[in-house]
Amino acid sequence: MNLSKIWVYGEIKGDGVSANTLELITKARDLAPVVEVVIGGDGAAAAAAVGEHGATAVHATGDLAGAMQGVSVGNAMAAAVDAGIGPDLFLIPTTYDGRDVAARLSVKMDATVITNVVDFAVEGDKVVGIEPVFGGTIDVKTANTGGKPSILLVRPKSFAAEPNGGGPAMVMPLAVPDSGAAGAARTTEQFVEESEGPKLDEAAIVVSGGRGLGDSDSFELVESLAKLLKAAPGASRAIVDAGWVPYSYQVGQTGKVVKPTVYIAVGISGATQHLVGMKGSKNIIAVNKDAEAPIFGVSDLGVVGDAHKVVPKLIEALQARG
Repeated sequence: MNLSKIWVYGEIKGDGVSANTLELITKARDLAPVVEVVIGGDGAAAAAAVGEHGATAVHATGDLAGAMQGVSVGNAMAAAVDAGIGPDLFLIPTTYDGRDVAARLSVKMDATVITNVVDFAVEGDKVVGIEPVFGGTIDVKTANTGGKPSILLVRPKSFAAEPNGGGPAMVMPLAVPDSGAAGAARTTEQFVEESEGPKLDEAAIVVSGGRGLGDSDSFELVESLAKLLKAAPGASRAIVDAGWVPYSYQVGQTGKVVKPTVYIAVGISGATQHLVGMKGSKNIIAVNKDAEAPIFGVSDLGVVGDAHKVVPKLIEALQARG
């Protein structure tokens, strides 16, 4: 099977194109000669960034006036397939809007969505999605055999975003069909959690804390160390569920997937659910008083000791260095 065209669902986040979008474009350009991006909004805002990473065109719906992305963009993609201008493969990031777009596209096309994908390839006459199961211990391959364009929901950080020096992508309008009652839904308000420092899923250094810290007040050790290192603070699911920190801090299978240069795990035992979200980090440092903790099995450097003694000493040393 030769892929002639791939469409990537693109998202605008804050001041630019999301990292997830650029990651998918980078991978897609190795598999197809034509890589195009679909944007629910103003395509001009994305043209330069996606073009620099290898996309040739942006299909933009224009202002959706607060309409739900999933309804409008999913239906627009399906209509493009019906009109014969769609792709051989849809790549969609596993985000809130991405899941919604994929679900509605699937229903409109009567096509299967392959979820939780961390890699994909062309094998014979099919696009095969690779998904980890059983906590990331085994990879399975799944392919759509229905003869329709494949839809893959891809995990963030599965690929590195690498520019290839391309010029701005051409912007083309994408018609949004009448979506009936579903299309009448509107987003009236959005809550954006305030944060300082680098974003957790984009940070070069992440310092995460777990149940081994003992109590919620002790998470201050993680935040202090993160601030000194210009890192993002993270957390295990256990302390998120316990209400110590917000869900936005959670690293793991049901939280954020991170791949920083340095990941420091403080008081985290290393349950499989957590390891799935951080084991791709380049350098992993663990601090845990249990010498048998599973986290040491993936660590490049392990410190067996009480976090309440080790971390303050590390903070003192960093402060002394200025």
